Amino acid sequence: MQKKSTYDRRGFLLGSTAIAGATAAGALLPTGTALAQQGKLKVGLMLPYTGTFAQLGVAITNGFKLAIEERGGKLGGREIEYFTVDDESNPAKAPENVNKLVQRDKVDVVIGTVHSGVVMGMAKVLKESGTLWINPNGGAGAMTGAACAPNFFRTSFSNWQTTHALGKVLKAKGHKNAVFITWKYAAGEEMMGGFKEGFEKEGGKLTKELYVPFPQVEFQALLTEIASIKPDAVVAFFAGGGAAKFLKDYQAAGLKGKIPLYGSGFLTDGVLEAVGDAGEGVETTLHYADGLDTKKDKAFRLAYAKTFKLQPDVYAVQGYDAGQLLAAGLDGVKGNVANKVGVIKAMEAAKIDSPRGPWTLSKAHNPVQDMYLRKVVGKENKVQGVAWKALADPARGCKA
Repeated sequence: MQKKSTYDRRGFLLGSTAIAGATAAGALLPTGTALAQQGKLKVGLMLPYTGTFAQLGVAITNGFKLAIEERGGKLGGREIEYFTVDDESNPAKAPENVNKLVQRDKVDVVIGTVHSGVVMGMAKVLKESGTLWINPNGGAGAMTGAACAPNFFRTSFSNWQTTHALGKVLKAKGHKNAVFITWKYAAGEEMMGGFKEGFEKEGGKLTKELYVPFPQVEFQALLTEIASIKPDAVVAFFAGGGAAKFLKDYQAAGLKGKIPLYGSGFLTDGVLEAVGDAGEGVETTLHYADGLDTKKDKAFRLAYAKTFKLQPDVYAVQGYDAGQLLAAGLDGVKGNVANKVGVIKAMEAAKIDSPRGPWTLSKAHNPVQDMYLRKVVGKENKVQGVAWKALADPARGCKA
């Protein structure tokens, strides 16, 4: 996909074909190698298990393992062996951490991660190693944009997707200007950009961009500035513990009920139990919502609650779909993960029956999916309708 990469698509496919061909010629393989092909599938989980995003990492892990357990604990007939690394949401440690899975544990596939900065830290290592990678959250645009690769897949979203549809929403509400507030890191900047592009196309004006250093949660000074600007609307992206504090601080600053608050769906996902009535009425766009009322979503929510004694959220859905996508790949090659060409082709062709609704992959391996308008009602992000049908990320810079 990148023409001058040290790990280009043609080289990847040729190398994988050679591996697949050697595997098919079973009589030429040493006995030990043949037996190894029937061994356990090594799955590396690189997710945040401490810090601001810890609860997200746990939900993704739960969702992924649920998808595997629904298939009898096997994929393509092979049992699973898990290897886990806490990425600490630290981009500086990303190459070292992913190498623990690739070099030390020699995993067949890496599942991770949440933080967009960590995603980009993983990308170089995984492009060079050729290890299959399924990203169940981090929406860094470059992963399926300029840094795209045949072995890179995402089951979540691009940051651009989660806020682009808000432009239409705000126009429909009659808002002509807005302020965007977020963390100063890749995800925040890209979500701001996605909103700005969508809002300006609808004739709106982004009056001010306000940033907080990640992962700080001191919002008071910026909330005071918002009060002085008096925009028609405020749009925000925070997640996890940061989102919970922002919603409570927004209410405490006296802005709730005065200036309508909107956001990427992560602003209200997974935090409503912690914020009391501070989230009530907040509207967001995301690829999942409570109350979708589909057979698949009902079955998923019931199974998740029964297994983990918790209610699932969008992070659990993304982890679950990472398991479903991997299953499609392994089923396509009858468990022979060494046939990377076959695994990739099977995953590219997959139509995922997801709790969020059916989705497929773009050429850049990012989901093409509906973006829902949701509204906080009590402890739920209740679906209000589809804000954008089958929204595809533009995948700018990806060389197919």
